[in-house]
Amino acid sequence: MTWNGKHITVAGLGVSGISAARALAGLGALVTVVDGGDSDTHRTRAAELRALGIEVRLGDAVTLPEGTELVVTSPGWKPSSPLFQAAAEAGVDVVGDVEIAWRLRGPDAAPWLAITGTNGKTTTTQMLASILGAAGLRTAAVGNIGTPIIDVVLSRGDEGAEPYDVLAVELSSYQLHWAPSLRAHSAAVLNLAPDHLDWHGSMEAYAADKGRIFEGNTVACVYNVADRATEDLVREADVEEGCRAIGFTLGAPGPSQLGVVDGILVDRAFVADRYKNAQELAEVSDINPPAPHNIANALAAAALARAFGVEPAAVREGLRNFRPDAHRIAHVADVDGVTYIDDSKATNTHAAEASLAAYDPIVWIAGGLAKGATFDELVQRSAKRLRGAVLIGADRALIREALARHAPEVPVVDLDRTDTGAMSEAVREAARLARPGDTVLMAPACASMDMFTNYNKRGEAFAEAVHALAAESA
Repeated sequence: MTWNGKHITVAGLGVSGISAARALAGLGALVTVVDGGDSDTHRTRAAELRALGIEVRLGDAVTLPEGTELVVTSPGWKPSSPLFQAAAEAGVDVVGDVEIAWRLRGPDAAPWLAITGTNGKTTTTQMLASILGAAGLRTAAVGNIGTPIIDVVLSRGDEGAEPYDVLAVELSSYQLHWAPSLRAHSAAVLNLAPDHLDWHGSMEAYAADKGRIFEGNTVACVYNVADRATEDLVREADVEEGCRAIGFTLGAPGPSQLGVVDGILVDRAFVADRYKNAQELAEVSDINPPAPHNIANALAAAALARAFGVEPAAVREGLRNFRPDAHRIAHVADVDGVTYIDDSKATNTHAAEASLAAYDPIVWIAGGLAKGATFDELVQRSAKRLRGAVLIGADRALIREALARHAPEVPVVDLDRTDTGAMSEAVREAARLARPGDTVLMAPACASMDMFTNYNKRGEAFAEAVHALAAESA
């Protein structure tokens, strides 16, 4: 595409919007950024862009600037946004920053290994980048994490910068919705569970957007054997001839799968005779932490790396070197024989269920903003592991009612407060319920914004409360 002189409207003054505006203006496009906000932060960002000759309109996220030939949206903007309706009426396409990055790639650009799923995307992408790095490849974890993907793609021309060999790309359902041209080398869908349905409109639409990641794949479509919906997406995808379906499982793998045998991660997909042979890749003990859902993440990352030709030794080294981000099933401390685990990142029921499956018995700290979620299935599946539950947050009643229906024998402490100090009380109540050998697990199954700025702040509050408890017990 020729960008010089093209009138482009960028929707959103966030990180990805700013990246897109700067890049396109640098290519000669006539860029206008629109955003409904008008805060001090918005004005500061607008001033920086205006200094580059980019027009910025604050306080109006509805009107399509006259002459617009293409709209580039930030991922979170809903398809039903009035600006996009105006674009449709004017016959103007709407795409996202990932689509722009894909179009900006040069003829010798690094292939993309892409990852999506309801939960585990960031961890798996970072694991994959660690494995690729261990193989001696220049790579970066990009997309929904880290440096904006447009900036990484354009860095190929920076003076002194070595070109990337391959990119590990995390993609949300939002980003995939707005990236119709994306064609990855190989891609994985880790799992599918109801999430962001207010944005997509239905589970079917959400799954369809996730499935876009498989379109046009050339080498491998990686799916979760335990989640049939992910395999269905592979079956529905239009891929390049010769592209293979590769499964991952926590059990013994069949041909064209990766799995686990006697504590060893094995590959029966990328070996000479997959019907008779298997290749050892790593041990479960090489994965930190070795919770079941994290082992699944490691298998998916290994599958994508193997699809790119990475040797087994690099898979092992990369997994050994990897350390997860904070607040993802993180061990905080052991106090009086009780282990305290911070999984504040478990902001939906699917993530919380995976976390609860990793420990037994558990005193569960849960609650926050439910975002329309229901908790019956989560409680039913986890009830036998629960020693007790401590509930916090605005929507804690929904979890309390599910516990009453499906685990009436489990003692429940309902903290009727939503200030940030509630976390300290929650930890003390959990400690009272716990016995030596138990795990106090904060896996809220809810968003944090009723009480905290984000899940990071919630996790920090939990850790501070645990450390305070430890100091008193010392």
